[in-house]
Amino acid sequence: MATDPDGTPLMGRHAPPVRCVVVPGLGLDERSWARVRRRVAVTVVPLPGMGLARRVPTLEELAGRLRAQLGEGPVLLVGHSQSCQVVAAAAGDPRVTGVVLLGPTTDPRLRRPLGLVGRWLRTAWGEAWWQVPLVVAQWWRTGPRAMAALWRVAAPDDVEHRLRGVRVPVTVVRGTRDRLCAHDWAARLAGAAPRGRLVEIPGAAHMTPHTHPGRVAGLIAQWPSVMPRTSA
Repeated sequence: MATDPDGTPLMGRHAPPVRCVVVPGLGLDERSWARVRRRVAVTVVPLPGMGLARRVPTLEELAGRLRAQLGEGPVLLVGHSQSCQVVAAAAGDPRVTGVVLLGPTTDPRLRRPLGLVGRWLRTAWGEAWWQVPLVVAQWWRTGPRAMAALWRVAAPDDVEHRLRGVRVPVTVVRGTRDRLCAHDWAARLAGAAPRGRLVEIPGAAHMTPHTHPGRVAGLIAQWPSVMPRTSA
């Protein structure tokens, strides 16, 4: 019998196919998931309003727009970086069968600019420099004003409190060189979820969909009845 990642049996002889819906991080778009999409089938839903609207939506509005794009059937919901707040807010939807949070940047220690900048610089030093043009192109499209406004909307949200009410399996993922998502914070979030676990990617920093697409795709592909790998 098929089981979910924590060993719970799935009902029925054949589990229905699970669609994977991913939300890129702050300022990022579909390009940040290109290397993962070559390995596993995912649907990318960029954060609504990023550089495309005059008014920045509230966190609840963002979660509502995400839920509206989930489609039919069971969904594995994946967030990266700042979008983890939105994913956690949408995780109560009955279609969501599991949640993966990649490098959630919700640590209260990062809400002050000085602390955030220091952690960002330390993390950037550990990133692969070949990805800089790709990241900058996405940030340019979004624009610093929209990114700052969305940060102000999402950063204060208590994602730890939200995860306590998430009943589906939650996997928190961080790179061992990620200072924006420190080990103690990632472990704290994994512990908050009733069915949470922590996975660390050795040598990775914060931009894991860019730099470690095979590991990220592997975590997605481990999900029971997840959509098959693409041929690309």
